[in-house]
Amino acid sequence: MEIRLINQQDDLLAISHVYEASWKSAYKDIIPQAYLDGIPEGHWVQALKNPAWNTLIMLDGNKIIGTSSYCASRFADMSGYGEIISIYLLPEYFGKGHGKLLFQAAVDGLIQLGYTDMFLWVLEANAKARLFYERFGFAAGNAYLDDDISGKKLREIRYIYRGGCK
Repeated sequence: MEIRLINQQDDLLAISHVYEASWKSAYKDIIPQAYLDGIPEGHWVQALKNPAWNTLIMLDGNKIIGTSSYCASRFADMSGYGEIISIYLLPEYFGKGHGKLLFQAAVDGLIQLGYTDMFLWVLEANAKARLFYERFGFAAGNAYLDDDISGKKLREIRYIYRGGCK
């Protein structure tokens, strides 16, 4: 396994495919199935071009199997914090320890950028992901984002890590 920052030669469609496949598996029974089924190929390509994001890929040989993005906080109330935007794996790689490696690489990337305090957003209904982040020392904060996806009300909870609380 190799984890590295993306470069201009990387296939953004393949990276977007990781998002798409992961969403369709991890968010089954959380996000409406019709929405998941309707996610188009290449849906995340434009987001991956964001110059403010640092995007990692995880490779198994030449195959892109995971991705994670991080940056300086995109939220004014979290100025001075690093933000983990995403972490996704192809479903066939779930539960094999790859997510831990990829997540740690994102945390390490933020540390290299000078951040000891970090946060991320996670769907309240995604108990598996919440437990995953808690194992890394992240804790639920008191901030929420309310989403409406295809008529279903969903809430995201901000999880925070303050350097030294681990």
